[in-house]
Amino acid sequence: MPAVTTPDILALPRVDAPAVEALPRRVGVVVDSQRALEGAGFPVRRPTADPRVWDALDPILMLDHMIAAYEPHEAKGAPWHPHRGFETVTYLMDGVFVHTDSHGGGGVIADGDTQWMTAGSGLLHDELPSEHLVMNGGEFDGIQMWVNLPARAKMHAPRYQDIKGQGLTLLTSADGGTLIRVIAGRIGEYEGPGSTFSPINLVHLSLAPGAQVRVPWVPGWSGMAYSLHGDGFVGDDRRPLGESQMAVFSKDGNYLTVEAAGEQHHKTGAMEVILFGGEPIREPVARYGPFVMNTKEEIYQAMEDFRSGRMGQIPAGHEGRDYAPAPEEFNNPSNQGCEILFGPQWRGEGA
Repeated sequence: MPAVTTPDILALPRVDAPAVEALPRRVGVVVDSQRALEGAGFPVRRPTADPRVWDALDPILMLDHMIAAYEPHEAKGAPWHPHRGFETVTYLMDGVFVHTDSHGGGGVIADGDTQWMTAGSGLLHDELPSEHLVMNGGEFDGIQMWVNLPARAKMHAPRYQDIKGQGLTLLTSADGGTLIRVIAGRIGEYEGPGSTFSPINLVHLSLAPGAQVRVPWVPGWSGMAYSLHGDGFVGDDRRPLGESQMAVFSKDGNYLTVEAAGEQHHKTGAMEVILFGGEPIREPVARYGPFVMNTKEEIYQAMEDFRSGRMGQIPAGHEGRDYAPAPEEFNNPSNQGCEILFGPQWRGEGA
C-alpha cells in the first residue's frame, strides 16, 4: 500500500492553497475506532460507531477499515447477504477481493481499485478473498463505506461501478508534499471517477513526514478525516490525530487541514488518511442490519421481499459458496432490533 502512486509527484496538477478570505473547518471531535468482526469473521476498525458522531456523518452511514495480516487458510470474506436502500463503496489498497451480485455486477478489486455498488431496490452479493490469498496468506488493507440514498433513489435499480486504480484522479498539494487521490467528488477544479446519487467526496491522502495539506471542501457538507496509518494533526489549530482515529469537522468553512507528524513508521513512509463526507440528505433513517430505509414499514417490507426471493437469486455456478441463511429475526420481524435514527439533522433541522 498504496498501490496507486506516481514516480514524480511534482508533475501532478496542484491543489491551490486556500484564498486569503477562505475559512478553515474547525475540528469538533476526534474519536477512536471500535474493533469488530464482520462477514465470516474478518476484522474491521469502525470509527463511525461512536454515537457522538452520528448526526454529523450524513449522508455517510458507516466507515469500516478492513485490515489484517493473514496466515494461510485464515482469510475470510462476507458470504451471500442482502442490501437495500444505500450504496457500498469498497476501496482496496492491499489484498484481493472477488465480488459477485445477483444483479450481474461484480469483479476483482485490488491494487487501488474501487467497487461501487448501488444496492437500491435490493440485491444479494458476496465479497470473498481470492483463492491465492486464502491458500498463501498475506496482507489485506482497505475500507468499506456505506452511503445513504435519498428516499427518491432507495428503490432505484441496482448498479455496479468498477473503478480501476489507474483511473483515479491524482493531484498534489500546493507544496508538493502530499499525494491526493480523488475517488469520487470534486477537489477544486478536479473530479474523481465515481458517480454518486448523493453528492460526496472520497479522497485518499498520502502525506510525507511533516507535510501539511489544505483540501477545499464545500461549505455545509459533512467532512471527516480518518487515519489509516500514521499520526499527525487536523485543523488549523493542530488537533492530534492518531492511527485508526477519525476527526469530525464543523460544517462551516471552506477547507480541511491535515498535517503529518515529523516521523512516520508505516511501510509507505507516509501518513495515510481518508477524507470523506458529502451533502446532507436530512431525511429520517430506519436502519436494520443490511437494510437502510426511511420508515419501519419499509424495513418490514425489505425483510419480506428478501425472504420471498424478490431481491434476486444466487447466480448459477455460485451455489457452492457459503451462503448465510436468513437470521431468525428476518423470519419474525418486530419492532425490536429496528434502529430508527431521528436526530435533528434527519428531520431537516439544525446544521
